[in-house]
Amino acid sequence: MSWFFALIPDSSGVAIWTMIIASALPFIFTLLAKVLGGFGMADNAQPREVMATFSGKAARANAAQQNSFESLPIFLASVIVAMLFFVPQIVINYLAVLYIVLRVGYGIAYIVNLPTLRSIVWALSMACCFMLFYLALRMAV
Repeated sequence: MSWFFALIPDSSGVAIWTMIIASALPFIFTLLAKVLGGFGMADNAQPREVMATFSGKAARANAAQQNSFESLPIFLASVIVAMLFFVPQIVINYLAVLYIVLRVGYGIAYIVNLPTLRSIVWALSMACCFMLFYLALRMAV
């Protein structure tokens, strides 16, 4: 795993990029749900109603999209708080990149219907956020 961390520079740009990527993930899962569900241009008049009728992989991609939106504020806040409280940038970057990797894995596990793996990966991604909050708290005292 050290090879993974060796790839991550210690500039704040990495954390900012992870926030951009995390913000884009729900839209990527939405597009995937629409493609898998056969969403057409006519469906755009009532997209939520149409997507609510999806089943199988399309429904799971839509659920991954919804969960990605739900976890996004926690991630964004944790990175910003960690930066504001001067948690070492390299640590923020490691946890932020790990969060992104886990969220992509979460989406894949959700779409291919691996519920136990999905739950484990979800918990690990949330642990990244709470670790950033914890480290910020440690720096504050």
